[in-house]
Amino acid sequence: MIAPQYDRKAIKTGVVHFGPGAFHRAHQADYIDRLLCHDSNWGIAAVSLRSPGTVQALKAQEGLYTLAILDAQASFRTIGAHNRFFGPGEGQAVRDLLRDPGIRIVSSTVTEKGYCLAGDGTLDFSHPDIVHDLAKPDQPESLVGWLALALRDRRAEGLAPFTPLCCDNMVSNGRKLGLAVEAFARRLDPALADWIAGEVRFPNSMVDSITPATDDQTRAKVREATGFADAIPVSREAYAAWIIEDVLPPGSPDLASVGAVLTDDVAAYELAKLRILNGAHSSLAYLGLLIGHETVADAMNDAALARFIERLIREDIIPGLTPSFDLQAYGNEIVARFRNPAIRHKLSQIAWDGSQKLPYRLLDTIADALAAGRPVERLAIPIAAWMLFVDRQVSAGLQIVDPLAGELAQIALGPHLVDDLLALEQIFPQALAQNQQFRSTVDAAASAMREAGPRALIGD
Repeated sequence: MIAPQYDRKAIKTGVVHFGPGAFHRAHQADYIDRLLCHDSNWGIAAVSLRSPGTVQALKAQEGLYTLAILDAQASFRTIGAHNRFFGPGEGQAVRDLLRDPGIRIVSSTVTEKGYCLAGDGTLDFSHPDIVHDLAKPDQPESLVGWLALALRDRRAEGLAPFTPLCCDNMVSNGRKLGLAVEAFARRLDPALADWIAGEVRFPNSMVDSITPATDDQTRAKVREATGFADAIPVSREAYAAWIIEDVLPPGSPDLASVGAVLTDDVAAYELAKLRILNGAHSSLAYLGLLIGHETVADAMNDAALARFIERLIREDIIPGLTPSFDLQAYGNEIVARFRNPAIRHKLSQIAWDGSQKLPYRLLDTIADALAAGRPVERLAIPIAAWMLFVDRQVSAGLQIVDPLAGELAQIALGPHLVDDLLALEQIFPQALAQNQQFRSTVDAAASAMREAGPRALIGD
């Protein structure tokens, strides 16, 4: 294993990270690792609230592991940013560390469900972890409980607060986390809640980089390239983005110096990712699966399908966005990422949970296009493809991975697929579902694909 390009013995811990899974170790840890080359104050303490596996493996390898960048030419480097490790049962040590004035950032990747939020994005006070933490605030189980406890300790000792930095894929993630921590604290100590509201900054952020799961093939590839039998390597595509709201207080790590984007408008980046990247991903998934492709790269090797997706991005999705940055260049980056043969991103995985994804990835774009008088014929094609995908799964006796699987299957067994799916208010806002232009374009696309297949609509 090639040693990191800095003196690890000189590293001070400045970041505590909850949830040191593969994405964190391939993404945020890479940024911090490069920062350590010229600022030794930002070593990462890895904290796992639930499972000891990752922190034990990090300890066994003295915090070192391999990051494989999967591109046309793969590259490998050693990450050494993690210098402390805490698993379940080490709560007192974590609490003591969070009192350290040198800790300036407490970041997290615990998945959306790890924030114990209700459907409206506010704290779910009925969640078992929140119930437990309110009853035993000195022994928290949730991230929200941990942040409230640590901030309470900092306030009691007259210390400046750290900055909680949510790195999970939630819209307005920092704002939601801040409101959740404040609401939790208010149940225990209104004065603490007021202090949190007035003194603690919860930046919104957006992260992006495709990170495949680590498997034996990854380990073998790393062993062959480096000669090191790494138990916990991680891999990702070459592209990575970390967009952070520009409210970090003085004394925070200079993440902009290693490529993070600090901006006043994280929402613009979130919306662009959701509509351009995710909207194109879903479109590629449903059309690609109907044609017979397995992965994103396979589908992008289909020249006609690739051209369709590029036109969808440039002519239908981007015109509905406010150009806060170079959207055409971003669209070009996404197309290039989709073509990466080193990333095996299965279309079937992207197709999961369509009822939850389509409203934000495509339907909002369609509604905006209709309101602006722009055409929606091309945008309607992936919606029709999703409907036929559902129909195909049910006809073949295959599983539909979707919270509405039961309702979708029942509709697919009936005679009015398009009309009955459009009637599902959980997916289609009724103002859109009742729009005659939208209904007719979706129905026409579904009929054409039934009769002649998707290629009849995507062109040669």
